[in-house]
Amino acid sequence: VKVISQLLRKAKEQDLLLPTQKVEQGDELLHHTIATLDFSSLYPSIMMAHNLCYTTLLDQASIAKYSLQPDEYIKTPCGSYFAKKNVRKGLLPEILEQLLNARKRAKDDLKNETDEFKKRVLDGRQLALKISANSVYGFTGAQVGKLPCLDISSSVTAFGRTMIMETKRYVEERYTVANGYAHDAKVIYGDTDSVMCRFNAATVADAMKLGREAADYISSKFPPRLSWSSRRCTVPICLSTKSGLYFTKPDKHDKMDCKGIETVRRDNSPLVANLVNACLHKILIDRDPDGAVQHAKSVISDLLCNRVDISQLVISKELTKTDDEYAGKQAHVELANKIRKRDPGSAPQLGDRVPYVIVSAAKGTPAYQKAEDPIYVLENNVPIDTNYYLENQLANPLLRIFEPILGDGKARSMLLSGEHTRVKAVVHSKVGGLAAFATRRAACLGCKAVLPQDAANGAVCKHCEPNESALYQREVGVLRVLEEKFNRLWTECQRCQGSLHEDVLCTSRDCPIFYMRKRLQKDLADQDALVGRFGEPCDW
Repeated sequence: VKVISQLLRKAKEQDLLLPTQKVEQGDELLHHTIATLDFSSLYPSIMMAHNLCYTTLLDQASIAKYSLQPDEYIKTPCGSYFAKKNVRKGLLPEILEQLLNARKRAKDDLKNETDEFKKRVLDGRQLALKISANSVYGFTGAQVGKLPCLDISSSVTAFGRTMIMETKRYVEERYTVANGYAHDAKVIYGDTDSVMCRFNAATVADAMKLGREAADYISSKFPPRLSWSSRRCTVPICLSTKSGLYFTKPDKHDKMDCKGIETVRRDNSPLVANLVNACLHKILIDRDPDGAVQHAKSVISDLLCNRVDISQLVISKELTKTDDEYAGKQAHVELANKIRKRDPGSAPQLGDRVPYVIVSAAKGTPAYQKAEDPIYVLENNVPIDTNYYLENQLANPLLRIFEPILGDGKARSMLLSGEHTRVKAVVHSKVGGLAAFATRRAACLGCKAVLPQDAANGAVCKHCEPNESALYQREVGVLRVLEEKFNRLWTECQRCQGSLHEDVLCTSRDCPIFYMRKRLQKDLADQDALVGRFGEPCDW
């Protein structure tokens, strides 16, 4: 940012313009059936097809020294040189070939297996082999790794990008009205190892058929190791969130497919993932955008009125380094230091995930100073900074979903302002600020009037004494509801623990039920104390 701002300033002084690349923007919310073409193990296949390895890497001096002919080496799109297989086969291609062959055998065994346990084992095996093969590319590109080689990693990504662009050209040149097809095909999106093609097919079955045909056609244009497959279609699709309904059979969708957004990422609170998932479900499956807008408004209203459970607001990040190794202040690191001062025995250690929530503080306080332990927040009734969650957690994901539907300005005005954002609940903290100097007075449970000192231990004022029995029954009813909720959570934790006859010992901070249980424990204690203000029924 600093460099580009200085370039812009100097360019303006000399009447120059910085060049820019025009990117064609497609429709953001598409109701057409989109066929997705996938490369099979793209990066490992590129390394095998082009013999990319430490042992085959060349430079101009090596080529001249060994008198290599042009047909004995290749030049990659990024300008690196590698010997071909007929000169020397690389070690990395051999390793990758063994891994991918083993994965193919595991997948073949998985297709023929009927036992559910063995199927899970085989699926885990093929996934582990896939990760091992893909990790070879990452190993060569890790600059702080054991054996980095940017010539290999850069060549792999350059080949991948070139193949995506060639695939786009092949599809759009072949599938045209001039070649006898019903419509002109268009590639609407390409990313890493897949392209999304719009054939304008009338049905999902027709789109799947054209997708398989295109995959076979394009595979014939590349070396044998580099092959395309088409096993799925998506309709409708929201390009801004890369989400859509995933079809492998023409009659019914398999699932809602979301890639790289808040529904599948761990660095946001559960509230974000749940809300985004619910909105996408209403838009893509129910085809009810208005219902999605109303649901988003309802959740925002609940958030601002403090009706959202704290388990939905917990953010969790891993403590991977010591304090001095972090470049800047981090919320979870500062909280770990805070917990270390309160209770050294329970402080997070390196490798632990640190859960936290963002609490209210003075205006201008940085976010890393507002991180607090969720249990401490529950026990001391510390107010949550709901505006932080709205502006920094919910706003961008919601706008990415709704701007293609409602328009840029309208989406922001409808979701982030309006009647549903004007009512807010204020929570009174037991710690910090003026709490240490304030004395809480008992109030009547009927009319909320402050009780006099001589009746401070009672439940109602003298004006509400005729209704004391009804008020008592109301509060007892609330107590019974809380007890029922707590018993359900307690039983769920017992089932998870493996026995319905033992106390729950679990303190997992990664489990949302843990925070719900702690919240209900506090609510039960408060409600029990409130009911206790009525005294014993026989005293009436």
